[in-house]
This record gives sequence, C-alpha cells and structure tokens, in this order.
Amino acid sequence: MIFLVRHGQTVFNAEGRIQGAKDSALTALGVSQGEQLGAMLRGIAPADARIVASPRGRTQHTAQLIREHGGFTSAIETDERLAEISLGEWDGMLKDDIRAIAPDYDAGTRRWSWFFEAPGADSYEAMTARLGGWLEDARAAGGPMIAVSHGVAGRILRGLFLRMPRNEALMLDIPQDACFRMHDGAIERIDCG
Repeated sequence: MIFLVRHGQTVFNAEGRIQGAKDSALTALGVSQGEQLGAMLRGIAPADARIVASPRGRTQHTAQLIREHGGFTSAIETDERLAEISLGEWDGMLKDDIRAIAPDYDAGTRRWSWFFEAPGADSYEAMTARLGGWLEDARAAGGPMIAVSHGVAGRILRGLFLRMPRNEALMLDIPQDACFRMHDGAIERIDCG
C-alpha cells in the first residue's frame, strides 16, 4: 500500500513561479499542511511505514513534518526517481514571464501538457520510465509506504498505477492537503481535516 502525498505549499507556489527542478522553502501554510498530513496519516498508516521522498528540499521538509507529526519510526529514504519534472529553461520562472515569451504556452489542450514542451524540459517518456521504475520497485518491496513527491510527478504516478491514458492522467488534481491511498488497483483520496 502506497500513501502518495505532494509537498506542502512553497514560496514559489505562492508567487505563481514554476519550480520544476529548482527548489523553494515551504511557506507557513506549507508547514501547516505537512503537519496536518502527518497527523492524518498517523490514523491510517502503521508507525513503521517506510517514508520515501524526492531529494528536493520541499519534499524532504514535508517528509520530516509527516514523520514528526505522524509519530512514524522509519528513517526518511530519498529516491531521485520521485523528483519533479525539469522544465529546462523555464525552471524558476513566473508564469507571467513565460506567457510574455510564449503567449499560448498553456492554451487549449496544451493546458495539461505544456511543461513537456518547455525548452530543455524532461519528456513525458522520460518521466514515465523513471516513475514507472520506482512504482515497480515499490510494489515489489511490499508493505506500507508513504511517498512524498510533486505535482506533475504525482499525476503521472497515479496515472501509471491506474493504467490511465496520458491525457487523463495529466488532468488529475494535485492537492497539497490530501493523500492518495494506492492499493489493490484502486486509489482513494483522503483529505486532511
């Protein structure tokens, strides 16, 4: 069983800035979200559940908050395969600045896939290969696991788990105050509070 969560709100999220492979600190709201996720997971995941996080600071901090506020005993493991998509030249840019150089970057059907078209960005195929490998290893390991990842990466992971078509997977929601219990071929959203 995998409990998949996205990191809490970051400064870049609050500013409307694209993070991708770059990082920014959790906001006060992001810290609160991590604490609430930990408290919520305490009630549904065993205390010895593995905790695996992307190496980015925002996911590591969220994982620490979950561990602390959930009373989990396992050390936090780091797995690069859970990292967010790199948007190449657009990493760290404000959405308004991207729009100034590429006015229709997220128009129409591109709304859900523009990040793969950014100059120098990771491809969908590279992301599915990386995340699919992680998912295969997680399934083989068995046992309960809390995975702390990102928005686009989390969409792709859930899509792979459910064998969804690409377009449907990329339209999945990406909350920062909920977890997704992935088990027996189904996914259940569990909101904090």
